[in-house]
Amino acid sequence: MSARLFAALAAREADAVVLHCASKDWRAAALLDEVAALSARLADCRVLAVLADNGPEWVIADLAALHAGRVHLPLPAFFTQEQLAHALNHSGADAVLTDQPSRIESLNLGFTTVSVWRGLALMRRECSSVGLPAGTAKVSFTSGSTGTPKGVCLSAHGLLQTAAAVVETLADLPFMCQHSRHLAVLPLALLLENVAGVYAPLLRGAEIGLPGLATLGWRGMAGFAADALQGVVEREQPHSLILVPELLKAWMASGQAGHASLRFVAVGGARCDAALIEAARQQGLPVYEGYGLTECGSVASLNHPGADQAGTVGRPLPHVRVTVDAGREIHIGSTAFLGYLGDAARPKASGFSTGDLGHLDHAGFLHLSGRRKNLLVTAFGRNVAPEWVEAALTAQPEIAQAVAFGEARPWLAAVLVAMPGMNATALAGAVARANSGLPDYARVGAWIAAAPFTPGNGQATGNGRPLRAAIATGYAEAIATLYTHKEPSHVVL
Repeated sequence: MSARLFAALAAREADAVVLHCASKDWRAAALLDEVAALSARLADCRVLAVLADNGPEWVIADLAALHAGRVHLPLPAFFTQEQLAHALNHSGADAVLTDQPSRIESLNLGFTTVSVWRGLALMRRECSSVGLPAGTAKVSFTSGSTGTPKGVCLSAHGLLQTAAAVVETLADLPFMCQHSRHLAVLPLALLLENVAGVYAPLLRGAEIGLPGLATLGWRGMAGFAADALQGVVEREQPHSLILVPELLKAWMASGQAGHASLRFVAVGGARCDAALIEAARQQGLPVYEGYGLTECGSVASLNHPGADQAGTVGRPLPHVRVTVDAGREIHIGSTAFLGYLGDAARPKASGFSTGDLGHLDHAGFLHLSGRRKNLLVTAFGRNVAPEWVEAALTAQPEIAQAVAFGEARPWLAAVLVAMPGMNATALAGAVARANSGLPDYARVGAWIAAAPFTPGNGQATGNGRPLRAAIATGYAEAIATLYTHKEPSHVVL
């Protein structure tokens, strides 16, 4: 499959723009030459880690590792120092390309800068190799939800098969052709953007816009500046982009989201309420929800024009096998997943257990209802998937993030993050509206207004998904206080 990717690049006109950024356009012939040159420099390394901002250099490094047959370890910038050290040591990385050499040096893992390539420090160290499953081309550490995130070993064949499946599924759309432009909005270290936002456009002959993350509006602990994203979209006029629900919501809240050039906006990475998607479409954004996991190469199912059903995450793509067991748990078979770092067990031929609950309807669309491990059983014996309640809450324009609790309790409590400018009265109204669409046993009886959940404070993953356990721990005392009142109430922290 990797040969197919490079063949697609070689088939382009030599001067066709492939990668675009403010400082330089990379054209097909020059890009292939640079990939080959960097590939040669990586010939004596085993595992190449890349810690760098979005840009052509990140993509070239990724392609060079693929070309050289080296393992690529993408490192998200939002990882803590402890998480970086864990990823580097457990993967046996012996080389790093980075625009943050001081961060790597401060880990004291033996890395030293040996050269500089296009502004990135190439750092090397001597270390023992780590046993990886045969065929491993990429090690993707999942959410980074703890100090020791899990490393998923992935095959090049499976990753590119996923990208090809995305291209095949969207092949009939008018914009899915050569000379279209995809804008990379998510960090490239996230597998979703890497596969669906880089490999898929490269396979179909599209151009990829690669502005830096700060230019796009990413502000770390300070959140996301939607006006910056809008400015980039107006300037670049892309045909497609990928968002996570939190970014979609923030962009819509700015009141200026979208551009006439956009033909397809995929949203994934976390549960997205159907009402939010409908509101986005009414605002002019052609939004379609998908679903996937790192283990299946990032995308397993996708809604799109011509095959779209509200409240679902679309039909499974042709590269995966999706089944649902008697307990309603979803299982996915994919050639991408080779196993986990440090775990000798290999994936079953029948597929892996996702931990997600749902069902396939008669038309083949996949419905999600929550995570098995998150399922709540209230004091009245009612089963509640908190994701269902949270989706109803975050569909309200006043609420940016929400996590619901209530195991063995008479009613549910929630920790809420307000959209900028919203006060307790506005949140109370939003909760009331959300409750009006929920049955009594799934309604929120009390809530806490909290600071944003972010990767920086350990309460969100890199794609904005709240980390339930961390939030439960951080607000344990406040949540307990809610239940000391005979009547539901709220607390503003």
